[in-house]
Amino acid sequence: MFARIRSDIQCILERDPAARSTWEVITCYPGLHAVWLHRPAHWCWTHGFKWLGRFTSHLGRWLTGIEIHPGAKLGERVFFDHAMGTVVGETAEIGDGCTIYQGVTLGGTSLYKGTKRHPTLGKDVVVSAGAKVLGGFVVGDGAKIGSNAVVIKPVPAGATAVGIPARIIPSKSGESADVTEAHPKFQAYGITQEDDPLSQAMRSLIDSAAGQEHQIALLWQAIEKLSLTQKGDCVPDGAARKECFEAEKLNQLVGK
Repeated sequence: MFARIRSDIQCILERDPAARSTWEVITCYPGLHAVWLHRPAHWCWTHGFKWLGRFTSHLGRWLTGIEIHPGAKLGERVFFDHAMGTVVGETAEIGDGCTIYQGVTLGGTSLYKGTKRHPTLGKDVVVSAGAKVLGGFVVGDGAKIGSNAVVIKPVPAGATAVGIPARIIPSKSGESADVTEAHPKFQAYGITQEDDPLSQAMRSLIDSAAGQEHQIALLWQAIEKLSLTQKGDCVPDGAARKECFEAEKLNQLVGK
């Protein structure tokens, strides 16, 4: 038990640069208190003391602002950073080393009792502020959920999910797309320098349209030259002899 408590404290000291001492972590971190209160609540729930488990969970919610259903399963070294307003559903499972920020919901989309309604987080998953992970699917090991993302489908290991609904940016060569990958000890939040799939698709469409307009302009120019040799102009007045498609401007609107 004491080894687990030390592990809980150490993981906060490692991941939060604002944590200055063990005493400060013990006395001033509601995320730690929420985890400690969840353990007796979960024990009561799994041993048939359902009301007592719910009441202990309710006290934890009142004291910390973090609501963890007593039926949820938490692994080792789980860190709720700030985490005010975070809700963890009954059938949710949080793997070892996960970090969850404020305003996160690990919610369900089904109303059927006895079914897996809430997500399962693998090891070392980061769920950023305001994110909603909804459904009984798996978020793979080392994945990251971007701030305010709404995730409604599985996330592969090492991938980053961003947007509403969330789009998946897969890992490359086993490495995350997160901008903080240069700091392998811990990567906070799901912020990426990579284009998300939607912007990549838009940019491809813009490039394709620009290329087609260029080819059409070349064709009309060739027809115009041929018509001059035949001593007659067969090019209609509305022919697009010059390119006017503003591909660069549209790419700037799509963003980096």
